[in-house]
Amino acid sequence: MGRNSVRIIGGKWRRRRIPLGSDRIRPTPDRVRETLFSWIQRDLQGTSVLDLFAGSGALGFESLSRGASHATLVDNDPEA
Repeated sequence: MGRNSVRIIGGKWRRRRIPLGSDRIRPTPDRVRETLFSWIQRDLQGTSVLDLFAGSGALGFESLSRGASHATLVDNDPEA
């Protein structure tokens, strides 16, 4: 799957891959997601997450994998 997928890097879905529907989608790099979630991990349990301009959905799915109870993913590109 490699290039046309994005990997969940932590939580209960760790190492799972999300297929990308378009070559135009540029997912948030793993290192950026690792840093972001290291900052917010303690506050994430049971929360609702809003992922605006979601693209691949990596941030929303990563949040769910790490304990968020609900995620809403929004994007204006119909291919996202």
